[in-house]
Amino acid sequence: MQANLAYKAYNQNNIGIESPQKLVAMLYEGVLRFIYRAKKAIDEGDIETKVHFLNKTNAIFFELINSLDMNQGAVSQYLNNLYARQIQLISQANFANDKAALDEVVHVTRELLDAWREVTKEEDR
Repeated sequence: MQANLAYKAYNQNNIGIESPQKLVAMLYEGVLRFIYRAKKAIDEGDIETKVHFLNKTNAIFFELINSLDMNQGAVSQYLNNLYARQIQLISQANFANDKAALDEVVHVTRELLDAWREVTKEEDR
């Protein structure tokens, strides 16, 4: 996975990210944080806030799609389809205030984050 564009953007803002691998973990964490806020907004009937955080979540998934190295074969294609499905679920949640769809996004993102941390931990060894 190539996260170089996002890494450069964060680096230019002096956020201090050590690596593109760390950035991917931060993006997954951002998805979880924004979904939590969107679900809270749904509970409170705050449509503007819900849309704001779901749009931020979609932007992360679009960035993840754009950073995929499609020359990596099946893994990249799988992630591309998985991210596209998350975008679809977020749209469903946005239109129907469907928290179950957001729960599915949270579940998938947690699994991705755990797997990513495991892979990058092995690379650091």
